[in-house]
Amino acid sequence: MRNVTYSMNVSLDGYIAGPDGGLDWGAPSEEVFRSWIDEIRGVDVHLLGRRLYETMLYWETADQDPSLDDSKLEWAGLWNPLPKVVFSTTLSAVQGTARLASGGLAEEIERLRAEPGEGDIAIGGATLAHEAAALGLIDEYRTRVYPVMVGGGIPFFPQHERQVDLELVETRTFSSGVVYLRYRVMREAAP
Repeated sequence: MRNVTYSMNVSLDGYIAGPDGGLDWGAPSEEVFRSWIDEIRGVDVHLLGRRLYETMLYWETADQDPSLDDSKLEWAGLWNPLPKVVFSTTLSAVQGTARLASGGLAEEIERLRAEPGEGDIAIGGATLAHEAAALGLIDEYRTRVYPVMVGGGIPFFPQHERQVDLELVETRTFSSGVVYLRYRVMREAAP
């Protein structure tokens, strides 16, 4: 069965965006950006909320920018053809290889898991990921922890009152001080 993964940059105090919604503290070094490229290679479909979808629209035409470096061109070449499912109650249309979700999050994930494929079902955006976590649908959490505390904003982890046991699968420390942590959700074996 295909894994559902939630992966984003996060400040040391646990936020994906600062109090003003800013992301400027999370600009990746070349080394960290390469790790994002490596990760996206293992994704078959990306689920996004409206805000992240709108942020990522930049990449739809970024490859036309003559000043783009090789790694950003490589990212655009991987991101643009990737199927995307956008969850939004306000958008009536989306661009490129994106489509609007036709059902709820649980139904969409169930349908995608039933399709053939080996790659991950990635979730981007805290609101959507928090909903998936509350439904017990996330299989792996992947963070790139930046050495900064932003003091508030949008939290990476959902705030719900249940314990989720995790198994550390992988760590990596980058020369910039960013630390990659990959955790698998521990599930009880079915009887």
